[in-house]
Amino acid sequence: MPVKIRLARHGRKRRAFYYIVAADSRAPRDGRYIERIGSYNPNTDPATIDLNFDKAVGWLQNGAVPTDTCRAILSYKGVLYKNHLLKGITKGALTEEEAENKFNTWMKDKEQKIQAKVDNLKNKSKADKESRLKIEEEINNARAEELAAKQIPVTEEEVEQAEEIVAEETVTEKVNAEDVVTEKPAAEKVEAETKDVEEKTEDVKAEAKEVVEEKSEEKKED
Repeated sequence: MPVKIRLARHGRKRRAFYYIVAADSRAPRDGRYIERIGSYNPNTDPATIDLNFDKAVGWLQNGAVPTDTCRAILSYKGVLYKNHLLKGITKGALTEEEAENKFNTWMKDKEQKIQAKVDNLKNKSKADKESRLKIEEEINNARAEELAAKQIPVTEEEVEQAEEIVAEETVTEKVNAEDVVTEKPAAEKVEAETKDVEEKTEDVKAEAKEVVEEKSEEKKED
């Protein structure tokens, strides 16, 4: 029965994580498996890998074939290198002590590289956070200056100018009010003069009528 070391998908949509399993190559991808040997979570940075090292090496020695993704994971964790050294011991090319020293040296270098990557990510995250805080502080300062500009205290000169403007407006309103008050007597005066003219006109008309009547009587006597 051909055995593969592969991933079995779990988790929800867009937040998947995977089991690292040894399964029959004929079984469905997320179906039954023979043994679970670890887990892989790509949602973290760097990705989180939890692997049973000895079981993974045992399955490789028993002929299990990893998929491309699992091969990369096993290489990252040193499983493939360990299996290579064990083959060398079997062939007599290395002693167990030499193989162990080589593997420990490789693991030490690998851990240093991983730690350097983690530190780099932390420093980058810290720098990004500081940059965001600086930008936010600049925006807040700009807003504070804008608000302060809108709330500039009024000077004494501005107060005096405002008082002068109010005084001028008050005088203008008073003059307009006096004009309105004087309009009524002027109108009454015009009305009285008009009445006098009408009375004089009536008197003139009456006198003219009397003259015409006298002349008409004189003509009759003649």
